[in-house]
Parts: sequence; structure tokens; C-alpha cells
Amino acid sequence: MGYMGAKKVIDLRKKPKFIKITKAGFYESMVHNIDVVKKITMKHLILIFTFILFSLFAKANEKNFFNEAKDLFDKEKYEDSKFLFHRNIVYNPKDSASYLYLAKIFKIEEDKRQEEKNIKTTLLLDPKNEEAMYLLIDMELERSNFSKADELSKDFKKICVDMCEKVASIESRLKDFERKDAS
Repeated sequence: MGYMGAKKVIDLRKKPKFIKITKAGFYESMVHNIDVVKKITMKHLILIFTFILFSLFAKANEKNFFNEAKDLFDKEKYEDSKFLFHRNIVYNPKDSASYLYLAKIFKIEEDKRQEEKNIKTTLLLDPKNEEAMYLLIDMELERSNFSKADELSKDFKKICVDMCEKVASIESRLKDFERKDAS
């Protein structure tokens, strides 16, 4: 309608007048920005199906890494279980249980830096993990950082569900320190 000088459809019938356009205007008026969509071939379907199967097997294997590592941990084969917990973390970086077991292994190996790092990672992923909180409180008490241990024990009381009996032992250790500090 614009090239015919008509503002309305009726004007096209009554007084059509063709306006000259440039070559650039002609090309601009043509259809553009159309993407050609290819059909999904059998080759693509097989590729997608293979990817889905691979994903399912990978999911099943990552559970096996954790279970296998936990079994080795229970059998006190710490080096082998440490390797599998690390492998499980590669496949599932948000698995707080693997970090917790690694912290336990590093506690046994007396590597305080790695123990603390893994406990803090566990609490970062799962702030209500009672066992990790208890291990961190125990670590702070061993360091004689009683103000931090007291602060953590208050948080521990809030999240306590399964390990509430540990609250009494924490409080008694803190009171022992207060008595020693007073004398």
C-alpha cells in the first residue's frame, strides 16, 4: 500500500499511483530473517537416545560411588574410600554426605586443615547437618576457641533433632573451661 501511495485499501481501487522505489528498498521489502528448520533424522534420534541412556547410567554410577565408598569407610579402608568420595564429588558436587565422610577420614588422618575445609563445605551445602556442626564444635574446643564453640553450640541447639544428647557433653566441656578460667 505504501508503494502505491494509498493510505486505505479503498484508495488502492480509486486512485492507484505507483511510487518508484530504489534497489535497496526493493531488497528490504523482500522476506528476510527466516531460519530453515531441518527435519530430525534417525541419526539425530539415535544420538539423543544414546545421550539419555548415558545420563541414566551416570546417575546410577554416582550413587554406587557413594555407597561403595561408605562400605569401604565402614571397613576402615580409608584411602580407597577417600578416592571414591572424591570421585562422587566430581559427579555430584553438592553431595554434602561425601564431604562429611571426607572430613571424618581427615580427622582420622589428623589433617586438621582438610578436615575443617570439608566440614565447612558440608555446612555450606547443608546448614542443618548436625554431625558436621558437632564436629566443628569439637574442633573449636580442641583449639581452645571457646567463644566460637559457644556460638556454634547455640546454633547446634536450634537445629538439633537426632544428636541432642551431644548438647550436654558440649555444655559440660564449656563449663569445665569456665571453671578452669575462673581459678
